[in-house]
Amino acid sequence: MSTVISASNLCKHYGKQLVLDHIDLHIAAGRIVGLIGPNGSGKTTTLKAMLGLTPFEGNMSVLGLDPRTQRDVLMQDICFIADVAILPRWLKVRDAVDFVEGVHPKFNRAKAERYLAKTKLTPEMTVKSMSKGMVVQLHLALVMAIDAKLLVLDEPTLGLDILYRKQFYQDLLEDYFDQNKTIIITTHQVEEVEHVLSDLLLINNGKINLAVSMEQMEERFTEVVVNPMHVEQALALNPLDHRLMFGKSVMLFDGVARHLLEAVGELRQPSVADLFVAIMKGQ
Repeated sequence: MSTVISASNLCKHYGKQLVLDHIDLHIAAGRIVGLIGPNGSGKTTTLKAMLGLTPFEGNMSVLGLDPRTQRDVLMQDICFIADVAILPRWLKVRDAVDFVEGVHPKFNRAKAERYLAKTKLTPEMTVKSMSKGMVVQLHLALVMAIDAKLLVLDEPTLGLDILYRKQFYQDLLEDYFDQNKTIIITTHQVEEVEHVLSDLLLINNGKINLAVSMEQMEERFTEVVVNPMHVEQALALNPLDHRLMFGKSVMLFDGVARHLLEAVGELRQPSVADLFVAIMKGQ
């Protein structure tokens, strides 16, 4: 399996502040990776380094290229959706489609029009007449219609209602993604992307705290609703996290044998959100 993104000893300073702290990461082709972290954790800076939008220290290769020196070539095979969609207020939907078709050789007009048909946008509508969510819809339709090897999504559904958010992720899986594409997603709406991810990267304070496939996550982490009689026995197994829910002890374990956990309570598979909260609490 080929590597799309490889970074070693990746560092970034803003003045004296270290925002990326010697990060090592490897992302293979044909994966959908969630880069999840709290505000200020280094998510967007990591994406900007990948895209050649900010200088950095260390080594990074994206699609076999150095984003610092080969950005022009690199961006021919990358699409980027930022957390804020900015389009000229006078621009019409029709003109936006015409423009992207004229400048990008990998733009598929028919695909863009299929995406737009699922919205309330019309060809003559201008950006200044759109709601924030409609601007995001237009932006997504334009970018998703480009056949890129790497799609980078920074809070892609920010400002969209729940119906369109679900539609977007359905389109992402059914109409965009294939084994030749790689997708990186950052979002605070973790529950909405969990079902589409193949891999998870948790980042905080400029460091990668966890890098696992979703299969590895299921094997490693187990949540247990502990029988009140076995709380002390469960605590002796060194849970990663311990919280109370409706008066019951709920503990999260990393790498503990299932037969040991079955002896102390009811086993459940933790969500990405539960795992994220537990690891961030540990910071």
